Amino acid sequence: MFMTSQSSFAAETTTVIYKYLDENGVLHLSNKKPPEKKKDILLLYSRSYMIETYTPPPTLPPIPHLPRRGKAKKTDYDAMISNAAARYGLHPALIHAVIKAESNYRASVVSPKGATGLMQLMKGTAKRYGVKNRTDPSENIDGGTHYLSDLLKMFNQDMELAIAAYNAGENAVKRYKNQIPPYKETQNYVKKVMGYYYKNLASML
Repeated sequence: MFMTSQSSFAAETTTVIYKYLDENGVLHLSNKKPPEKKKDILLLYSRSYMIETYTPPPTLPPIPHLPRRGKAKKTDYDAMISNAAARYGLHPALIHAVIKAESNYRASVVSPKGATGLMQLMKGTAKRYGVKNRTDPSENIDGGTHYLSDLLKMFNQDMELAIAAYNAGENAVKRYKNQIPPYKETQNYVKKVMGYYYKNLASML
C-alpha cells in the first residue's frame, strides 16, 4: 500500500440543498433555491452541506520488474512441459533439464544413433509410448516425460538412476546392479542433467 503525505480530500466550499414540492406535487432536491414568485411551492427544508472535492493521489512510477536470480530463459515449450509434468507427476524443472541436455530445445535435431527431437527419442521408445512424429514438440515431450516417469518408478524414485537409464537404457542400469553404469558418457550426462535440474529449481523459487 502506498501512502501520500497529502490527503486525497480537501474541503473547499459549502452549498445549500433545498427540498420542496412544486405546484404539481413533484418532490425536488436541488441546490437552486425554488422560485419565490410561485406561491404554490411548499418548501420542506433547506440545509447547508460542506462539499469535499476529491484530489487524486500523485501518479507513481511503475514498479520495475526485478528478474529472479538465475531465472531460466522461457521457451516456446513451457506450456507443453508443464502439462506433461502434471500428467505424469514430475517436476517441470527435471523435464527442462533433460531437454536442455538432450537437444538444447531443438525440436528437429537427430543424433548419429537416430535419437530424434526435443527429448531425443529412439524409434523403439517412441513406438512404446505412442509417439508417431518424433519431431512434433508436443508428442515428443509427452512420450519422453512418460518414459522418464516410468524410469523413476522402476528405480524407486532414484533420480540419478532414472537419468542414467534415460541415457544408457534401463537394462544397462540393471546389469550393473542398479548403479550408474561405468560409461563416461552416461556419468557425465547424469552430472549435466542434475546440474540443470538444480539450477532450474533455484530459478523457480
